[in-house]
Amino acid sequence: MKAKGYIYAALSAAAYGTNPIFAKPLYNDGMNPDSVLLFRYVLAVAVLALMMCYNGFRRGNMAETFRVSRHNLPQLILLGVLMAFSSLTLFVSYNYIPVGIASTLLFVYPILTALIMTLCFHERLSWLVVACLVIACSGIALLCPMEDGAISLSSNFLIGFLVVMLSGLSYAIYLVGLNKTRLRTIASMPVTLYVLIFGTLLFVARLMFFAPLTLPEHTISWLNLLALGIFPTVVSLICTAKAIQNIGSTQTALLGALEPVTAVILGVIILGETVSLRDIGGMTLIFLAVTLVVYRKK
Repeated sequence: MKAKGYIYAALSAAAYGTNPIFAKPLYNDGMNPDSVLLFRYVLAVAVLALMMCYNGFRRGNMAETFRVSRHNLPQLILLGVLMAFSSLTLFVSYNYIPVGIASTLLFVYPILTALIMTLCFHERLSWLVVACLVIACSGIALLCPMEDGAISLSSNFLIGFLVVMLSGLSYAIYLVGLNKTRLRTIASMPVTLYVLIFGTLLFVARLMFFAPLTLPEHTISWLNLLALGIFPTVVSLICTAKAIQNIGSTQTALLGALEPVTAVILGVIILGETVSLRDIGGMTLIFLAVTLVVYRKK
């Protein structure tokens, strides 16, 4: 069971790391983050619903496939909003900082998860967690742009940094909520479906009051949207839920190291982004800090 959980966690992280290679071309096509995410979530709901219909038809029990207790609805709504907010803030950050750096900064969510467990569930804040916070902050400092030998905190970097930190915090709360509620005992597909449905409502609300709806203009854009709906959404969320059921949220977070690695590699190969030795050093420190935090549980 544990081996299967690790495989699911690795697949989830790698799939989530494909976000930028599908999102950035859509921005270049004139779409805004809210519109991209609305289409992404709607397409993901459609794909997942079709998969569940197939499973229900095969088992001869369609209604049971989609059924969840009404007592779980508040939790599903909350997790849906958290997931949607995490997606939105991550996608907004792509407009301000390189996708590899954004994905690496997002990877501090296991440390944030440890802090939440300490503050809310009375886990002891060990010296190791404090040391890892210092190491992670050092890595973040290395990722900051330099000017004349000193850190230059440009407005774009600061905005991108703060936005992606909000994304990591939202995702950390999502993981804790998924692990500490009754949702952990429910099949991963219906949980994922309703999380996506309730998350979609956030983008609908934003497009109604805060942002214009922009539509894809080319066939390749529709293909990118479909890929966003399948790989970093359906595949990643289902695998995350299955991984947490088998190995828990902490070990699932550890395997999340594959997400920024995937994003960095694809960013260089497909998007033409560059990575300096300083960036690699900063990423390495963040990976080290997160790995130590997660392994303290073992």
